[in-house]
Amino acid sequence: MNKQKRTVIILNTLKRLLPDAKIVLRYSNHWELLVAVILSAQCTDKQVNKVTARLFRKYRTLEDYINVDKKEFEKDIFSTGFYRNKTKHILESAKIIQNQFGGRVPQTMKEILTLPGVARKTANVVLGNAYGIVEGIAVDTHVIRLSRLWELTKETDPVKIEKDLMKLIPKKDWFIFTYHIIEYGRKYCIAKRHDHQHCPLTKLLEKK
Repeated sequence: MNKQKRTVIILNTLKRLLPDAKIVLRYSNHWELLVAVILSAQCTDKQVNKVTARLFRKYRTLEDYINVDKKEFEKDIFSTGFYRNKTKHILESAKIIQNQFGGRVPQTMKEILTLPGVARKTANVVLGNAYGIVEGIAVDTHVIRLSRLWELTKETDPVKIEKDLMKLIPKKDWFIFTYHIIEYGRKYCIAKRHDHQHCPLTKLLEKK
């Protein structure tokens, strides 16, 4: 079976199995979305939501992030891991957004990629959820693992994987594809070692 046929089967099955897939990070504005996505690197969404439930009550404005003591903020986000880098990226981004973008999270790929610690995955998630702007596919660990498992790509680099997927997947499905895969990975095909023969897509792809 060629990649195009595999892709059609995969997309149709994901839509059928997971019609309500969406971002699970909690936030109330575009800046909080950016903060939550940065915190989610190498951390579960569940843990991020626990941290941000406190964080977003404590820091309510962009100015709060600009004025906070770095050590205090590190303690606030410690449990998300890589807390020093995340603190640096978040606090520097707050200053840049205030000084260069009038206090608003940038709305273009070119501009948002100028923020510290923001690569294409974060940019795609923020632009898509904040502004409905879709310029690519957010490639997280679930997308890397499952797109390789389903032989949609042989690459390991997220940027190269994104390019491969963008060639196969219709643009109208780019945004939701990430959330379909994340939910599939959580519900049906977990990252831990398991028997893939019991995963719904394994059976479907083998039948064809």
